[in-house]
Amino acid sequence: MLRTLCHGLLFFSLMLSASSIEVGYPRCNCYIDSYFSAEGILQCQKVSDFLIAAAYFSIPLELLYFATCSDLFPFKWIVFQFGAFIVLCGLTHLLNVFTYEPHSFLLMLSLTISKLFTALVSFATAITLLTLFPQLLRLKVRENFLRIKARELDREVGMMKRKEEASWHVRMLTQEIRKSLDRHTILYTTLVELSKTLGLQNCAVWMPDEAKKVMNLTHELRQRHSMELVFEHSIPITNQDVVEVKESKGVTILRPDSLLALASSGGDPEPGPIAAIRMPMLKVSNFKGGTPELVKASYAILVLVLPRDNSRIWSFHEKDIIEVIADQVAVALSHAAVLEESQLMRDKLAEQNRALLHEKQNAFMASEARNSFQRVMSQGIRRPVHYILGLLSMMQQEELSPEQRLIINTITKTSGVVSNLVTDAMKISNINNERLTLERRLFYLHSLIKEAAIAARCLCTRRGFGFGFQVDNAVPDIVVGDEKRIFHVILHAIDRLLSGYSEGFVSFQVHPYNVPQDGEQQWISWKTNFPGVFVKFEIGIRTPESSDSSLSHERIWKLEAEGYDMGLGFNMCKKLVQMMHGDILVVPNSQGFPKTIELVLHFQLQQPPTPSSELEGLLAHNHTPSTPNFKGLRVLLADDDGLCRSVTRKLLEKLGCEVATVSSGIQCLSSFSASTAPYQLVIVELQMPQIDGFEVAKRIRKLRSRSRPAIVALTSSAEELLWQQCLHSGMNGLIRKPVMLQALGDELYRVLHKLRTE
Repeated sequence: MLRTLCHGLLFFSLMLSASSIEVGYPRCNCYIDSYFSAEGILQCQKVSDFLIAAAYFSIPLELLYFATCSDLFPFKWIVFQFGAFIVLCGLTHLLNVFTYEPHSFLLMLSLTISKLFTALVSFATAITLLTLFPQLLRLKVRENFLRIKARELDREVGMMKRKEEASWHVRMLTQEIRKSLDRHTILYTTLVELSKTLGLQNCAVWMPDEAKKVMNLTHELRQRHSMELVFEHSIPITNQDVVEVKESKGVTILRPDSLLALASSGGDPEPGPIAAIRMPMLKVSNFKGGTPELVKASYAILVLVLPRDNSRIWSFHEKDIIEVIADQVAVALSHAAVLEESQLMRDKLAEQNRALLHEKQNAFMASEARNSFQRVMSQGIRRPVHYILGLLSMMQQEELSPEQRLIINTITKTSGVVSNLVTDAMKISNINNERLTLERRLFYLHSLIKEAAIAARCLCTRRGFGFGFQVDNAVPDIVVGDEKRIFHVILHAIDRLLSGYSEGFVSFQVHPYNVPQDGEQQWISWKTNFPGVFVKFEIGIRTPESSDSSLSHERIWKLEAEGYDMGLGFNMCKKLVQMMHGDILVVPNSQGFPKTIELVLHFQLQQPPTPSSELEGLLAHNHTPSTPNFKGLRVLLADDDGLCRSVTRKLLEKLGCEVATVSSGIQCLSSFSASTAPYQLVIVELQMPQIDGFEVAKRIRKLRSRSRPAIVALTSSAEELLWQQCLHSGMNGLIRKPVMLQALGDELYRVLHKLRTE
């Protein structure tokens, strides 16, 4: 509108100039023949000049206010220059108002000076504009540059806002994902929250199978109806789209016609843009020190489908959200896998712990049963046998007829076998103690055979069998071996043979045995390099013909790969025979029943480390046992077993000792300290309650008494290291139960003789 007003004023001035040429004025020598009068025109000029002057004077005030309020330091002088130009122009128009009337010379001079200054300032302003325009143009370029920078800044701010929004969505999705520790819940939560955040049509997860040959659709946001199940739920892992997604680290945009895109579209034949990204499937093996070369990477695929909209595409910040969420889901799934594995491990450990507790309870019950068994065997069987053996040893010292002595010796031998069997059973019942030991010494083999024959005759007579035995004269008499073990094996073989029949005749034959040479057929599975002789014990049974047809009450024997199943006791006897460098064989009859048991044993004729004088002494001792006499020897006996204490006291009194008995270790120490006459010998049981025998011996050695008594331990244990413990406790001897008169006298003689010589 201002531009239109200026154009109108310019046109009006031109019209006035043209009309001034034609109309006369008194001061311009013009003819006055026009619509406007001269006075009217002059009045209009006066008003115009006055208004122009007023406008010019107001403009500098506005420029001054603008210069003071704005930061235009380089252009302030230009503002003041334009202000001076405008003021001078206004002053010229103001003075020109007074020239339309008669005026003085001073007014004309002032107008002339004003126009002169106006001309100078106008010329200077025109020159200044020549230098100002390039600067203004540069300001325009800078303005455009700043505008571009402002647009870039706005774009960066928008990206920052989008990133902040994306990070907010990521945090929200991460919090929702981490609320659960179950893999299925994590995946379903991911699908739901991604669909809400990105506005998805469908979202699906594909996972490899155990063989890693097929990708299966395991989770999907949109539940399909039965009519929509057109595409497969399994895709080969070698599919081009699957391979491309797994090889790419970022988001992959799938083709609309790809098999993976169509199978993940939720049954929609024309879905929107589809994106896919891989998710590492970490397992516990990845955290057990495995390297990428040893642990093959496994990936799941997350597929996201946008709604069908021409204006909707996958933006960069949405791809960033998908990448971050895929990483978070992979981490959450790895944590869930580790937790599942740890839970399975805890369940297995709990199951194993329950099994261990059950086994521990069973072991405790077995230990209690073993301890009960040992107590029964020790108190119910072994102790009475020990009492009998002690009393029999006293009877052997009496004047007996040969037949009586043979019977007593046989009973003693049989009782010794029972004692050894009980000891072996108690040894085997102990944990890690299944070894059987042999006690080799000189003995009379013919005497042993006679005693075994007497016991066998008793067994056969009681069961209604006949019995006969024969010993070859070539069988050596004085041999080295374990007498009790051999006696046990012979009796056990006869008992096992009798248990398979109801009647018959048993023959027991003993004769030397020659080991076959190399190349000859032999049933002995070993050869020994020890010097000595082999003796064969052959035990057979003959039955009537009728007994073979009447087998109603007879036992059926089984033939196995290694021979007949003769029971656990027979197997133990076979092990003992093999320890004595022998062997045992069961020969069946035509009907498969044991007919003959053949036993071959190896004996040494003379023990190498034993001198000839000692050998003669041992032989003399076996033929004519002589019991030493300890008349007047004061003995203190401590044993918590009353019957054993009574039997041992009788044996000591038989040896001529003066015996005082106590039933505990405390009473033993009290009696020893309070006795007026010193005791020369203390016999103490090692396994006593409250204070055992070792502690009693140590305390006696610490007492300052007038005499230093001999201390002998009494025990039923067969431990080999027990003697060393006795020596460390200050004891001088050891007597193992059963306490026999001859063994007791020999040990006391050895101990007392050693103390006298020292």
